[in-house]
Amino acid sequence: MAMPKTQYAKSGDVSIAYQVVGEGPFDLVLVPGFVSHVEMVWDMPLAARVLERLAKFSRLILFDKRGTGLSDPVVGAPTLEERMDDVRAVMDAAGSERAALLGVSEGAPMSILFGATYPDRTTALVLYGGMARTTEAEDYPFSAPADALMQSSMEMAEYIGEGVMLEVMAPSIAEVPGAREMFMRFQRYAATPAMMVQMFMMFLDIDVRAILPMVHVPTLVLHRRGDRAVNRHAAKWMADRISGAKYVELPGIDHMLFAGDADAPVDEIEEFLTGERRATEIDRVLATVMFTDIVGSTEKASALGDTLWREVLERHHTLVTRELERFRGREVKQLGDGFLATFDGPARAIRCGLALAQASREAGLEIRVGLHTGEVEVMGDDVGGIGVHIAARVGAKAETGEVLVSSTVKDLVAGSGIAFTERGTHTLKGIPDEWRLFAVQG
Repeated sequence: MAMPKTQYAKSGDVSIAYQVVGEGPFDLVLVPGFVSHVEMVWDMPLAARVLERLAKFSRLILFDKRGTGLSDPVVGAPTLEERMDDVRAVMDAAGSERAALLGVSEGAPMSILFGATYPDRTTALVLYGGMARTTEAEDYPFSAPADALMQSSMEMAEYIGEGVMLEVMAPSIAEVPGAREMFMRFQRYAATPAMMVQMFMMFLDIDVRAILPMVHVPTLVLHRRGDRAVNRHAAKWMADRISGAKYVELPGIDHMLFAGDADAPVDEIEEFLTGERRATEIDRVLATVMFTDIVGSTEKASALGDTLWREVLERHHTLVTRELERFRGREVKQLGDGFLATFDGPARAIRCGLALAQASREAGLEIRVGLHTGEVEVMGDDVGGIGVHIAARVGAKAETGEVLVSSTVKDLVAGSGIAFTERGTHTLKGIPDEWRLFAVQG
């Protein structure tokens, strides 16, 4: 799906960036959490896939709250009341008289306030990864004390630019090659450091508990059981105090909607808002999965600047595309500075990995490559499943310039003449058992 046009709505004196995508029978406003960027989100394949799914059954409206993304910078973090005004302004500009609101994380409290204040403009609320209050209170033990949150944020502040929050927000993809770099870039463009601080201070003051009994629109509360950012008990407590709310607890450890099994929450959202759950077509096939990653990309990007670095990535993309065509590989998607590709034969995947490493080196870049052969789930143009996760973890273990493979790949190319050096037995994060890994001899 092509990135939709970015437009602007006037909320008082502030311009709010928004997009409209899809032609569904009802409007769905996605209320973002901490920070957002309506254009850069489309560069993140996992996020783009979720947005595309939502836009298949709705007319999806995206926006950046004031002070973030492409909306006007402001002095001081926006209050919930100001953010509520921004939603109303965006709906007016988009020609939306009534809409369902999908409040994600910190977007949930504002959505609650909007739904209670404007029930005539709210068809339903979907609250994902949300909470009614952000800090601990005597009668609310589901969060950390405000001073503890302040202390931890100060300790983590100097590492924010290194993508450390990905371990909390989306741990299942934290070690996927390129994911951390992409997350860091998104953060840089979504808000300035000063605005990040102000947003956090405002976050600590959020408390809409008194409003919960005043919500009288259909409400769905979704939460992942192992969410590391927001306690699932906070979501259940919130749902219990909204009349008629439906609470659905999903497996998983990610806070971000698009990480992990993103189809599960989207399935629930679709069924709640439309009355139907569209089956996701999944084919399972045997494939060799390749992950590539440019080594030291963050340092190179900082040294070159965004413009020159973008040119380097474009040349690298051309190089990867050429070698994939040569060895009959299929590019699935870009992941920050790397690629995910599949092959119908492990020997061709190995030879392609070696060719990519050599060609990248000649172009002044060093990459690492991880390979695993296993069953993958094919969902349209995307792939998923345990086979993909294993390949990603193998890639994360590879050294600079190395093509690292699982023992499954090595065993399947016996007799091909390809030589290997054993790299020992490893525990792959989130993957059962121990795995023997082997480096391909170039």
